[in-house]
Amino acid sequence: ADSHTCQAGAVGAFATGIGSSEMAAVWASGKLWVKVPESIKVNLTGQFKKGVFARDIVSHFIGTVGEDGGNYRSIEWKGLAVKDLSIASRACISNNSMECGSKLSIFEVDPSTQEYFRSVNRKSMYEIHAGSKASYKDEYDIDIGKIVPEVAEPGNVDKVKEVGEVEGTPIDQAFIGSSTNGRYEDLAVAAKILKGHKVKTGTRCVITPASKGIFEQAIRNGLAEIFLQSGAVFTNATCGACVGTHLGVLGENEVCISSSPRNYIGRMGAITSKIYLSSPATAAASAVEGKIADPRRYL
Repeated sequence: ADSHTCQAGAVGAFATGIGSSEMAAVWASGKLWVKVPESIKVNLTGQFKKGVFARDIVSHFIGTVGEDGGNYRSIEWKGLAVKDLSIASRACISNNSMECGSKLSIFEVDPSTQEYFRSVNRKSMYEIHAGSKASYKDEYDIDIGKIVPEVAEPGNVDKVKEVGEVEGTPIDQAFIGSSTNGRYEDLAVAAKILKGHKVKTGTRCVITPASKGIFEQAIRNGLAEIFLQSGAVFTNATCGACVGTHLGVLGENEVCISSSPRNYIGRMGAITSKIYLSSPATAAASAVEGKIADPRRYL
């Protein structure tokens, strides 16, 4: 009963969130009513430029189609650039696709998917592909070589701007974590930026891994030490600040740049607080400067 269940589309699964009441009905009946969604095809081409990550891709897409542009639709991510996306990056995109209303968000199984299953001692995934006769409600082409670091302005996930348009906005907190961007590769790029730097005086930087395994990996590989030396707070694995429960709750009129999925009013604390959404790299660079910053200067 989690809206970000569609994250499992990263490994080719039909995965969608349902409400708690509907979950109880499934337990009672063993059945689930689902309308077959129309499909959207997103063709990814080009190569990543410095400072641009999977989060920037999905933010760009949401900014293009709007917060309801994928309502009850299946988003299929295709194209030559998909091979350059790690499973973690695909998970970021599938997870965050929910923010434009998608029913599911899926990457077809490929050699990277099969290698992932081998690495976690799982059987090979049964492959289902769309085929040459597949029809789509809409199709979009995204050249990731033309994308720059993106930031969503407070209030709506689709108010997406290039980082240069909001650069310099003062912040009280940077949050790096959540189901969208709390994976090891997210923490690794944050550590790369924070290493040798200090979080700006008067600014908080809270870093929360997405799982206990990632938490332990960050400690083993020295990332936790880098975070602590920079003045950041490294927490246990939890939803935490993302849902405004603890470990980074925003106070009145505070401004946060966050790698979490949502920024509606009151999401992370006080209803007068403001939340900008970005990649972990942009959030880390902003923590160093105490204002929204372009991560490309640090990479």
